[in-house]
Amino acid sequence: MNPNNLKYSKNHEWIRLDIQKKAYVGITHFAQNELGDIVYLDVEDSIIGKKIKEGDPFGTIEAVKTVSDLFMPVSGCILEINKKLLSEPELINKSSYDEGWILLIEVLYIEEYNKLMSSQEYKQYIQKT
Repeated sequence: MNPNNLKYSKNHEWIRLDIQKKAYVGITHFAQNELGDIVYLDVEDSIIGKKIKEGDPFGTIEAVKTVSDLFMPVSGCILEINKKLLSEPELINKSSYDEGWILLIEVLYIEEYNKLMSSQEYKQYIQKT
C-alpha cells in the first residue's frame, strides 16, 4: 500500500524525489483513509516560489468530518500546486500516490529527505498509531 520509491513523514506526507532535487509531495493512503471523503483543499497560489521549512504547514485539507493541516516533509521551494485538486479534491482519495499529488517542490536540503522513513519504516509507524 505504501510504494517503496517514496519517503514518508510522521505527519503522513509522502515525497517522491525526481531528477535534480525536484520532488512531488502528497498525503499517504493511510492519511486519506483516516480523513475520509476529501471535499476541499486549501493551498494558496501565493506560496509558489516561496521557501517553506520542514515541518511548517503549507495548507489545509478538509474532509466531511474534519479539517487537517498539511506539513512540509522537507524544506523546499514551491514550484507548482496540483491545480486539478482544486476542482477535484477527491483525487486524493482515489489516487493519493499518483494523480493526488499536492505540490511539486525543489528540495533544499537532501539530508532532510534522507532522514524520512522508508516504506517499511512507515508501515511499522502506522501500525503503532
